[in-house]
Amino acid sequence: MRKKLVVGNWKMHGNRASNALLLAGLKELGPWSAQVAVCVPFPYITETALALTGQQVQYGAQDCSAHEQGAYTGEVSSAMLADLGCRYAIVGHSERRAYHREGDQLVADKAKAALAHGVTPIVCVGETLEEREAGRTEEVVKRQLAAVVHTLTHCIGEIVVAYEPVWAIGTGRTATPEQAQAVHALLRQQLRAATQKAEQMQILYGGSVKPDNAAELFRQPDIDGGLIGGASLKAADFAAICRAAG
Repeated sequence: MRKKLVVGNWKMHGNRASNALLLAGLKELGPWSAQVAVCVPFPYITETALALTGQQVQYGAQDCSAHEQGAYTGEVSSAMLADLGCRYAIVGHSERRAYHREGDQLVADKAKAALAHGVTPIVCVGETLEEREAGRTEEVVKRQLAAVVHTLTHCIGEIVVAYEPVWAIGTGRTATPEQAQAVHALLRQQLRAATQKAEQMQILYGGSVKPDNAAELFRQPDIDGGLIGGASLKAADFAAICRAAG
């Protein structure tokens, strides 16, 4: 059976004081049977690492560069993240795709760079409301994942996939468990064609996951946990979601 994974995505939130309180709260409320991680803003990775020393909760970043090193002002390489002990790096989040115009191939290249340094990429896919209403959900998510499959080839089994319908991120709207499961099953089927590890791969759901809907979502056969945004900023709410994954 696949182990459940719950990852908090802090996005561009927090400061040293609030982060310390949040991490202390998680320490008090754990442990959980699920795997748990937080992906924090770059400036706070080292402090997060120190706060989580000896704890169950792992940590990671919210992005990484596709480049190894060089004259790329403002970029952060996977080698740097690995040097800081990061376990995960989110790549291809819908906000990066929308606000920074990141295309499918760039996302795939970032995932490859992360894996090259032992950092597990959490590869996000998902459709907009317009695409869903046009009946293009399957086309969009399969295209996004296909770029990663083709780039990583035999290493595709080492990633984590996160399905985040864009229309449900930060909107308060959540895909029904049945809607989410249908897309997760589709992604699992696509992965089966690419790797024998498909049944062991974790596919997370993200999009307004809260304590009151997490358990029902996580009961679906192909939903292996969650990529949590706003609720990960409140220790009690995030801990409740982690318990739901248990």
